[in-house]
Amino acid sequence: MKLYLAVAVLMLAFVAYTEAQDAEQTVEQRFNRFGEQVAEVSKGLAEKAKTTFEEISTSQFAEDTRNWFQTQFESLKAKLS
Repeated sequence: MKLYLAVAVLMLAFVAYTEAQDAEQTVEQRFNRFGEQVAEVSKGLAEKAKTTFEEISTSQFAEDTRNWFQTQFESLKAKLS
């Protein structure tokens, strides 16, 4: 009877050990997947930020502002000369 009990305990320990290894793999896979998702999101945000910056820098308001500052600088330079 004690032998059956020992075998049953060993079987339970073996099952628990194999499940723990599977859980470790899934945790590792989850971290890998999470890292990939973070990289994907950050790549998307970087692309959106780049696109927005390009749109702002090529907008009519930005061009008008640059031209105004250039005109003011040229007039100031002419007065100082």
